[in-house]
Amino acid sequence: MTHQRKLLVAIIQAADGHLDALSLWQRAQEQDPTLNKVTVYRTLGLLKRYGLVDELDLMHLEGGKHYYEAKAQRDHIHLACTHCGRIQEFESLLFEKLKGQIERDRRFRIQVVRVEAGGLCEQCQSSVTSGR
Repeated sequence: MTHQRKLLVAIIQAADGHLDALSLWQRAQEQDPTLNKVTVYRTLGLLKRYGLVDELDLMHLEGGKHYYEAKAQRDHIHLACTHCGRIQEFESLLFEKLKGQIERDRRFRIQVVRVEAGGLCEQCQSSVTSGR
């Protein structure tokens, strides 16, 4: 694990949101100006292959951008506001139960789950209904 790879992993883990490759590179450049974009893309590919990060398209709110997050302990649902672009994560025991039911009823072993829901966040619901 090189210094640059460790730096990229640390930035992804510390991020308060989901980062695309360009944002990740820009943040990394602040700490290591020698880091180039090719290293970022290669490292993201490596981290995906080893299951350390997830790649998301988040409802394609910003075109074809892909975002990255550290692999979570539990699967979760991404809630994407189609008005302001805010992304929230939602975890639920019911979601875990549903996955278990799918595995039992269909005799299907789930390895990867990607669930996204698009709609209006609480703030945008307020602004849309008040006409702002």
